[in-house]
Amino acid sequence: MTRVGLVGVGTIAGTHLEVLAERSDVDLVFTVDPHAGPPTFCGTTPDHHADLAGALAAHRPDLVVVATPADSHADLAVAALTGSRARVLVEKPLVLDVASLPRLAEAGAGDRLFTAHHFAFSPEVEWAAALLAAHPEWGPVTGVTSSFCDPYVLKGEQAFTSYVSAWADSGINQLTVLARLVEVDAVTSLRDDGVECWATASFRSRGAVGTARLRTSWLTGASSKSSALTCGDVEVWLDHTAMTGFACRGGELLATHGGDGRTPRKVAHYRPLYAGLLSGRPDPVLGFAAASALTRAHATAGR
Repeated sequence: MTRVGLVGVGTIAGTHLEVLAERSDVDLVFTVDPHAGPPTFCGTTPDHHADLAGALAAHRPDLVVVATPADSHADLAVAALTGSRARVLVEKPLVLDVASLPRLAEAGAGDRLFTAHHFAFSPEVEWAAALLAAHPEWGPVTGVTSSFCDPYVLKGEQAFTSYVSAWADSGINQLTVLARLVEVDAVTSLRDDGVECWATASFRSRGAVGTARLRTSWLTGASSKSSALTCGDVEVWLDHTAMTGFACRGGELLATHGGDGRTPRKVAHYRPLYAGLLSGRPDPVLGFAAASALTRAHATAGR
């Protein structure tokens, strides 16, 4: 049985709790949040604490999940690493600045700190990765165009408090998708005003260099996320909102992907994420090395 402690019981914590509740090998032993009360988990209410130090003094968790705003991640991750022997899973982005990475390394991040790069586990992204691997004759990916939009402008200042900016919240997701499909080099340019941004990134695929164009925006009436990849004369289209995809060459349909229509999007992401993490064989995209590389690309965009 894996003893889990959850830090932060806001919106994204709901997805963590829903997926963890599906598993018979998990026990939620405590929650931490100074601004909210404890959630119900599998019909019970876990011990609740106002701070992480108090929770770690009272419990010995195997896994600590940090689901708080990004500007608190570094301090909480260090506290969890140094105050326990637990593995630590932090919501994305791991941190907002590269200066925090050495602190985490010194605290013992190594093979104990993981980041919830959940878009790497989205069904259509995993399908596309397998499809590209199965068709080397298509050649390298040379271009990617990605658009991630959320209606957070309606939240006003709360959006900046919770998500920091469109780039901080969604840019890391776009880089995570890229990291599953190609080798990300750097974000080469960025225009960002907080609510919307336009970025370009360089990447490598089968020995060739490609360019990704990344658009993020909060100026929308509904959530919409998609990516399009070019491989020679083949195009691969991914709808991240619907978790569907297709590949085509001109007027010829080459492959398609769809879902069962019953699984919520984020649950579909976090199920395989937790399956690997709790099996003791976490995907490398969750590890500290991957998070460090993505953080450097994300935080130093265009520099």
